[in-house]
Amino acid sequence: MATKKRVRRPAKAAARRGSARKAARKTAAPGSDRRDKATIRKLRQELAAALKRIDELQASADTDFLLGIPNRRGFEHELQRAVAYIKRYRASGALILLDVDRLKPINDAFGHAAGDQVLKAIADALTRQVRASDVVGRLGGDEFALLLWNLSETDARAKAAVLEADIDGLAFVFDGRSIAAGASAGVTILGPHSDAATALEEADRAMYVRKAQRRHEMPATGRANKTFVQAANPQKRGHA
Repeated sequence: MATKKRVRRPAKAAARRGSARKAARKTAAPGSDRRDKATIRKLRQELAAALKRIDELQASADTDFLLGIPNRRGFEHELQRAVAYIKRYRASGALILLDVDRLKPINDAFGHAAGDQVLKAIADALTRQVRASDVVGRLGGDEFALLLWNLSETDARAKAAVLEADIDGLAFVFDGRSIAAGASAGVTILGPHSDAATALEEADRAMYVRKAQRRHEMPATGRANKTFVQAANPQKRGHA
């Protein structure tokens, strides 16, 4: 006598397996969904905090600690982006390199705190003279750089002269003595065929030519034209 073959019904079998899994979840880990969601929220918060910290570190790596403006790394990034934009959209701009005169003698005579006061005042003077879209940076030591948008060569040279005059007009009082700094500016124009590294070299050469010219010029006229900056307890020579 033939044995009747038993046939499993797929639908019922799947339903039984699904019920078994649900029962296992309820039995093995009551409240696990809530814990999983809490863990996910915590991980998302930690990730957001880590990304924020990365942004902060990136910004600090591109910023001059003393002056709060782009350092060489940050300014070169801005210049590279500007050159790419100028090439793509046929825009124009100007690069001005500015070297502070007599900063080393001020550091030597009155200490680096006095030199820092000079640098801060110069950074403020430069920032007041540019638009929000322009960039002022410190390349290091006594050298600043400005990225100015949509200026002709004539306008850029006129702006450089204004910047020199503003800095020449600053005077500082250290140990009861009135001290002036001054600055020399070199200009190069940015166009569709510009290169960031070459532009920096050209502006640097122009700045040294201008520095040599200024050595043979008469000094700025009198104390009445100067804006005095009183030093706030500069450290004495020999202290950093």
